[in-house]
Amino acid sequence: MKNLSQLKSQLLANPDVRAEYDALETEFAIARELIGARVRAGLTQDEVAIRMKTTQSTIARLESGRTSPSIRTLMRYAEATGSRAVIKLEA
Repeated sequence: MKNLSQLKSQLLANPDVRAEYDALETEFAIARELIGARVRAGLTQDEVAIRMKTTQSTIARLESGRTSPSIRTLMRYAEATGSRAVIKLEA
C-alpha cells in the first residue's frame, strides 16, 4: 500500500498531471495564506464567516482553493482575521 507522498510522486511523474498541478499553484498558495491567517488568529471558519457576514461554506470554498477570491474578498478576509493583505506583482 502506498502512502500519500508516494502516490503524489507517482501521479506527478505524468507530464499531463504535472502541468495541471502546476497550473493550480496560485490557487493553492492563496488557500494556504487564508488558512494560515485564520489559524494565526485562532479562529474557526464559522467565526471568520460571522465577521465577514457570510457563511461557513463560503469560507470553506475559499480555503479549498476551488474559488478564486476577489481583491475585495481578500481584504475582508484579512480584516476578519486581523491580518493585512499584501498584493504584489513580481517579474
